[in-house]
Amino acid sequence: MTVAAQDATPPACPAILQHTFPRLQDEKPQALCQYAGKVVLVVNTASFCSFTPQYKGLEALDSKYRSRGLVVLGFPSNDFAQESGSNKQIADFCENTFGVKFPMFTKSSVRGPGANPLFKQLAQASGTTPKWNFYKYLIARDGKVVESYSSLTSPDDRGFIRDVEKQLATTPN
Repeated sequence: MTVAAQDATPPACPAILQHTFPRLQDEKPQALCQYAGKVVLVVNTASFCSFTPQYKGLEALDSKYRSRGLVVLGFPSNDFAQESGSNKQIADFCENTFGVKFPMFTKSSVRGPGANPLFKQLAQASGTTPKWNFYKYLIARDGKVVESYSSLTSPDDRGFIRDVEKQLATTPN
């Protein structure tokens, strides 16, 4: 081990990532602090929405930029009555239909008084709650919410990609 590797300390976990959620595939607890120092894209998802094909673009984005420090986190929600399946059904659908490999979490609410704690913080930090499925929040390496994007912003939108790349170009503190 090199001296630099010995001295490397993991980045502090920002408040926005100080949550643990059950993984979609096996419902085992997953701490979001493991993504500290990364650029995080949080998306509320649904299986029966006209925006559902965005799963493919989100997976491509995660795959393309993972080595540079991006992670996409998916949070299925039935807040808009388009995610009626069980967690197992959602997991099977995402993997079998769109090849989703990025981290996904169990179905939860993303708006209103019952919103999960991460989405409550995202709403407070950005000043907006998800208006529909596939609403996106971009979080910088330091844990600050950079921007939110409507469902109409596809994962391959030029401006959106530019924002992601700009965040990836920053070095973690």
